[in-house]
Amino acid sequence: MKKKFLATLMIVAMSASMLAGCGSKGDAPADSAATDDAAATDDAAATNDAATTDDAAATDDAAASDEEQTITVWCWDPTFNIYAMETAGEYYAKDHPNVKVEVTETAWDDLQPMITNAASTGEISQLPDIILMQDNAFQKNAISYPDLFVDLTDSGIDFSQFAAGKLGYSTVGGKNYGVPFDNGAVIACYRTDILEQAGYTIDDLTDITWSRFEEISSDVQAKTGYYLLSERSGEADLLMMMLQSAGASLFDENGGVNIANNDVLKKVVETFNSMVKNNALLLTQQNWDEYIKSFNSGSAAGVINGCWIMGSIQAAEDQAGKWAITNMPKLDGVDGATNYSNNGGSSWAITSNCQNKDLAIDFLNSTFCGSVDFYGEILPKSGAIATWAPAAEADVYGEPSDFFGGDTVFTKIVDFATKTPANNTGVYYYEARNAVTTALTNIANGADIDSELANAQATVEQQMQ
Repeated sequence: MKKKFLATLMIVAMSASMLAGCGSKGDAPADSAATDDAAATDDAAATNDAATTDDAAATDDAAASDEEQTITVWCWDPTFNIYAMETAGEYYAKDHPNVKVEVTETAWDDLQPMITNAASTGEISQLPDIILMQDNAFQKNAISYPDLFVDLTDSGIDFSQFAAGKLGYSTVGGKNYGVPFDNGAVIACYRTDILEQAGYTIDDLTDITWSRFEEISSDVQAKTGYYLLSERSGEADLLMMMLQSAGASLFDENGGVNIANNDVLKKVVETFNSMVKNNALLLTQQNWDEYIKSFNSGSAAGVINGCWIMGSIQAAEDQAGKWAITNMPKLDGVDGATNYSNNGGSSWAITSNCQNKDLAIDFLNSTFCGSVDFYGEILPKSGAIATWAPAAEADVYGEPSDFFGGDTVFTKIVDFATKTPANNTGVYYYEARNAVTTALTNIANGADIDSELANAQATVEQQMQ
């Protein structure tokens, strides 16, 4: 990116314009041979200058095209986002061998403070060209720090090819600030060999309620020592998935906080605590690696999370053929409760620190917004189901998965996504989520549910003011 290609084009254009101006002499006097000779001499000189300029421009263009250029990217999860971005770099390099995509693993918990710090200090030079943004955080960052991200609305990217619901996360004031990436439809995955030891099949865990799940998971744990579900201690991923599955949110339709008197949220908290107490839910350490280890080689034989978790499940290659996918349990006795939800999902954003925005845009437009083959390649290994509509044309979407027992899991997940209730995240989604997480921890330690949810409501309202 050291060579500014656009600047080169501008110089060439300016040179051509100046030459045209010098070459325009008007009508020469008919009786002035000297003037005609001078004009001829000037024209020849101009022609020679133009040729020299064109040669120089061609040399500059060749140098620009041959010079190695690097696109820097920050994202997390080696088996999912990093794998997808590195593969995109390989695809782009086929037609642009001088362009290298350099990916730095950066946890979201670290990336968000870096964004905030860059905005508050004005030191944007610390940022890379492209970052991956959690969908639930995109609205707040784009609204709070509009100068930090490149407006992609008129970039040439066809945003109409992305699912409207997904696109909404990175759209602010009618402007597009992100390129949508992965699908976050929730899946429930279970080890069929462990289920069989306890006398169950995947069908016993399909279209069920959470109370039935608690019964089965507790029984499996007693018989085999394996839990059917784990969650990081002090985190609220599962809680938020359960809440959205019933069409509920931490905010009302007007953006107001909806925590203290949220009956669905209270039901979720009660269900969560009951599963922990009855050995139906294993709480791991807060560390993400410990969570992954719990079902790769630990004491959990089940996972409920966004479909992007498939990449981490498949990292345990020795368990191929022993996993099956179905839908998640639904809340008991709640109107509108479903067996479907969403968790996570993210979008790519180009930072204002990017020195070659046209290159970064073309890279994203050629891969995440323009290659069916690219999406077809990353899908089987990572489980990165696209929200870019043409990607569904890839044959692999209808192929069975040997790892998941020969099931056509990608077709199943697309169906799950169509049945997922909408979720109102609000600008202060993470503030509300953190407040509820604190309440959940206190409730687990014996605090009163109603009091803790009221405290969480007051905390978020104060932050919003």
